[in-house]
Formats: sequence, C-alpha cells, structure tokens
Amino acid sequence: MPSTTKKARLPLVVLLLAIGTFLMSTTEFVIAGLLPNMASDLGVSVSQAGLLITAFAIGMIVGAPTISVATMRLPKRLTLILSLLIFAVGHIVAALSPAFEVVLIARVITALATGAFLSIAAVVATSAAGPANASRAMGVMMSGMGLAIVAGVPLGSFIGQAIGWRGIFWALAILAAIAAVVIGKFAPAEDHQEAITLRSQLGVLREGKLWLVLAATALVSGGFLAAYSYISPLLTERTGISEAAVPLLLVGFGIGALLGTVVAGRTGDRKPLATYFAIGGGSALVLLMLIPLSTFVVPTIVLVILLGFTGMGVTAIATPLAVRFGHSGPSLAAALTVSAFNVGIAAATWFAGVALDSTLGATGPATVGAAMAILGLIPLVILALMRATRTTTPAPAAETAGHVAAAELDHDVLV
Repeated sequence: MPSTTKKARLPLVVLLLAIGTFLMSTTEFVIAGLLPNMASDLGVSVSQAGLLITAFAIGMIVGAPTISVATMRLPKRLTLILSLLIFAVGHIVAALSPAFEVVLIARVITALATGAFLSIAAVVATSAAGPANASRAMGVMMSGMGLAIVAGVPLGSFIGQAIGWRGIFWALAILAAIAAVVIGKFAPAEDHQEAITLRSQLGVLREGKLWLVLAATALVSGGFLAAYSYISPLLTERTGISEAAVPLLLVGFGIGALLGTVVAGRTGDRKPLATYFAIGGGSALVLLMLIPLSTFVVPTIVLVILLGFTGMGVTAIATPLAVRFGHSGPSLAAALTVSAFNVGIAAATWFAGVALDSTLGATGPATVGAAMAILGLIPLVILALMRATRTTTPAPAAETAGHVAAAELDHDVLV
C-alpha cells in the first residue's frame, strides 16, 4: 500500500462519528458524578442509584450484538440516525420522569442505542477510511471517548451540580438530535449492498481468532479500568493528594487517553498485533509500577497519565482487528467488541471492589488491573504465533463496504 494512501486525509464522517462517540461516552461515564444528586431527587439510596450504571453496562453487553443482528438488513446510515434518535428519546423520558424505575428502564434503552451506534459507527468509519487507514479512523472516532473523559465528564458533573441531572440529560438529548441530522446528511450511502443473511452474521461466532481478540479486549480494557474506577481512594488515602485535586488528575488521565487513542490508531494500521501487545504490556507495566510508587506524588501523577495513554489505546485497535477476523459479519464483530469492552468493565470493577476491601487496600484495584492486563497478553501471543495478521483474505467482488474494509489485510511485524 503506498505511503501516500496511509497519510490521506480521513473522511469528514469519521470526525462526525467521533462527536457521536463523545455523546455516548459522556452519558456512560458522567452519571458517576451525578449519582448523589439523582438519588436524592428520585428518592432512592446512592447504592440503589448505582444500578443506573450497572443497567447501562448490561444493556451495552447484551444490546450491542442483539441490535446489530436485528438491524442487519437496514442501511447503516439509517441505523446510525435511529440510534441517535432513540438515545435522545431515552434521555428525554428519563429527564421527565419522577420515578426511579422509569429512569432505570430509560437507561437500558439508552444503552441499547449506544451499543448499536458504536458498533455500526465502527464499520462505517473503517469502511469510509479504507483498509490502510482503518485503525487510524478508529483512533479518531474513539478519541471522542477520551474527549468525554477530559471534558465531557468533568464539565457534565460540574454543570449537573448547578442545574441538576435533568438539565444534563436534556442537553444530551438535544445534541444527539442535532448529531442525527448532521450524520444523516454526511454519512456515505451504501450504493451496492449485498443481501446480508443471519447465517453470514452468525458465522463470525465460529472464528477462533475473533474470540481471541474479544478475550484480549475484555482483559486489557478491564485491567486499566479496574484501577481507574477506584483511583480516588488510591490518590487520597495512599498518595496523599487532596480530594479537590483529584478531578485535575483525572483530566490528566483523559488527556493521556485522548493521545493514546490517536497514537494507537496511527500505528495499528501497520502493526496491529504489535500495537495491541504494546497497549497490554504498557498497561501492565504502569499498573505494576503504580503499586509501590503510589506513595510518591510526582511518580503517581505521571503514572496515572500514562495509564490513560496506554489503556485507552485498546479502543482504537480492538474493533479493526475484530472486524478483520469476523469479516463475514463486520457489524456483529464490531458489536461483540463493544460487549467485550463492557464485560471487562463489569468484571474489573467487581474484582477491584473486592480487592479494595481486602488486605491489599487502596492498591488492590491496581493489583487486579495488572493481573488482568498480563492475562490479556496470552490471547495476543497466541494470535502472534498463529501469524494471524500475515494472511491476506481476498475480497469477493460483491462484498459490502464493511466486508471490503475487513478483507484487505496489512502485514504485521510482531515476530
């Protein structure tokens, strides 16, 4: 592939999908800072309000592949628009309701829309950018998640304290509706779409390489999120950083995450497995260093930023690899990656919470995270030994754009 192609400017739709990803990621993460406000307003305990986070994660895990299969015959542009509109409606219903149960159901519906959007957007972004720029396109698209951590979540929490959580939900609904109009206008239409069958979609479930990517995704993403989810106790109780300074350090984590997704996207097209291995190994190394060095302020600050840089890179590299190995059903392969990411979040936060209450104390989550990241290297090593990305799969003439993007494979130089 000529180098000029690799350096080509990405299509506008990739940037627009990054904005959509920003909205989706903001609603997933911002609620953690709004829980006390929501619990008080809805008349439930904070622990009960925490079910809003759990329900969203479950909705993402189950909903992403389910909705992908259910909408397989719909044009991808239409699916993106419908996802954004359902996302908006879910937030409006939640903002209007005084009942916790209704808000909980609305969060599940919102999660289904989020899973559908992220999985379809991944296929649209990589298809529009072309095979040589698939990972770079994913890096730009998923930088919306990093931006949400940097700006969306802190700003949303701050505004939510001022105008209430309902105001934040209204804002997200309005922005999603606007995004639906803009993406509907600029997302490329599918000129020649081959009839997609349920059998071809489900055929990806027989791909062993895909399952190895999904296992690595759950473990590596869960590794850094185990530490991130409980970073506040580590910083305040062990490092001695004041509670007021913690949000600033989290912004640093977000900046590292934003840069990490972009860098991983740029290197992932040329050396996908090597990049993924660097992400997992880098996360494990940072977490292992964080355990003994977290009693020192400066090293801890540096390591937290590096954790964002290494960990979030997985969002840029996992989906292109999954789509590559599951090329018979790219939308389902991308959806399964979204599910794997959220499985990692659910498992990591549970194990990290147990470790936090154990004799490990504040270092427990980082210990769990390091173990998960190291385990995540095993499926990557297996893929490398299989020389998984050294095989070029010829694309049939009638394949869809998503299939074509997945079929033309670059050579990976890992071993």
